Amino acid sequence: MSKTKFRFNTETLEYERVSTNYWAVASKVLAFVSLAVIIGVASVMYAVDGETADQLKSEIAEYQTQLKILEKKTLSMQTQLDDLAEMDDNVYREIFGADPIDDDIRQAGTGGVDKYASLSSLTNGKELKELHKKLDNMGAQYSVQEKSFDHLIQLAKNKSKMLACIPAIQPIPNKTLRRVASGFGYRIDPIYRTRKMHKGIDFSAPRGTKIYATGDGVVKKVERARWGYGTHIVIDHGYGYTTLYGHMSRTNVRRGQKVTRGQLIGLVGSTGKSTAPHLHYEVAKNGTQVNPVGYFYNDLTSEQYEEILKLSSHPNQSFD
Repeated sequence: MSKTKFRFNTETLEYERVSTNYWAVASKVLAFVSLAVIIGVASVMYAVDGETADQLKSEIAEYQTQLKILEKKTLSMQTQLDDLAEMDDNVYREIFGADPIDDDIRQAGTGGVDKYASLSSLTNGKELKELHKKLDNMGAQYSVQEKSFDHLIQLAKNKSKMLACIPAIQPIPNKTLRRVASGFGYRIDPIYRTRKMHKGIDFSAPRGTKIYATGDGVVKKVERARWGYGTHIVIDHGYGYTTLYGHMSRTNVRRGQKVTRGQLIGLVGSTGKSTAPHLHYEVAKNGTQVNPVGYFYNDLTSEQYEEILKLSSHPNQSFD
């Protein structure tokens, strides 16, 4: 049973009964609870905000760390790309006789309008902007390098074909190197007994000795003359090279026919302006006769090359 409460009235100087107002009590309780809830929510929000702020700080620090790692990787990749460009210009292109790529071409497409302006307002925007620029520049350089390597691959294929076409063997079997009768240079003409330029090498050999094409090519001429080179063949090897095989007794090819290095093309004879059975062999580069000795590298060791060079350089009489 609840106790009756009294309150002293200072005006009447009497104690008066206090009536209980449940709505007032409820209001006070509600106000207290509301205040407690507000304080609690505020405390929780403060705690959550503090935790979120710490988490954000941690994430930002992690992003900055990752950004630095990416910058280091980008620098390493750029160094490797620069090394590839250096090898490309100074080694690979040198091997295949191609000109280096101009720096302007290697840097093509890396300038122009500032498309990274939107990054400036971001946190670490300056660093992000520079990183994007570097990556785009590397992408453009990679594209140039990729095209360059495609070109080099094609050059390598062409180089392989060219190496098969360039005269590189002796036109008759000559392992002992004793068949060289007269070399390239001024020699005594066997008919006119005068000193004249001998534009090839004479290989002495019995009539009927096999003659081989010294490189891949197409037969440009098959001619049977009563004087000069007599029965002879000219092969066009491409790349500016032609070879001539003179004084043959028989030919085994026809004009326009494709031949390969080592293919039988005819037999040794003594037709035309010739004093004995032999093969007169010439190599021409861009229309000018050159010393054929320099084109026997597939057949000769360095010692054999020195020997055949000595044999062919003797100022003796030619056979034609």
